[in-house]
Amino acid sequence: MSRRRRASKRKVGADPKFESELVGRLITYVMKSGKKSVAEGIVYGAIEGMRGKIEEDPLSVLAKAIDNVKPRVEVRSRRVGGATYQVPVEVNRERQVALAMRWLITFSAQRKGVPMRQALAQEVMDAYKNQGNAVRKREDTHKMAQANKAFAHYAW
Repeated sequence: MSRRRRASKRKVGADPKFESELVGRLITYVMKSGKKSVAEGIVYGAIEGMRGKIEEDPLSVLAKAIDNVKPRVEVRSRRVGGATYQVPVEVNRERQVALAMRWLITFSAQRKGVPMRQALAQEVMDAYKNQGNAVRKREDTHKMAQANKAFAHYAW
């Protein structure tokens, strides 16, 4: 870890189509190997796919889905003496959104036999309804933190 200075936070711009920072950030998370136009096609295709299946605004559905997937607490490994403890800690806002998007994308990619844009739309709609793998991952994270709350005093 560098001791020179704290890394500066880079600002992710809004996407060109919806002028939404959330969608712009999702595009950068979906992007692989610098292929931004492919990532835009996937995200915009997912948003259009949601438009036909749900009567509400797809951007508000996406925001609510990410809210439903955000973890409030997680466990971090802490070495004390010779033992390693799983210590529950609260998650800051930036990391909550990052984890939620990562989980949505990961579980979308695991849906085999479905194009990524369709899989992302399905996963977002499932998360909007408080179902799906991403929501289950959040619940598992919360359960792990709850099970290890006896070690909370090691969080410093």
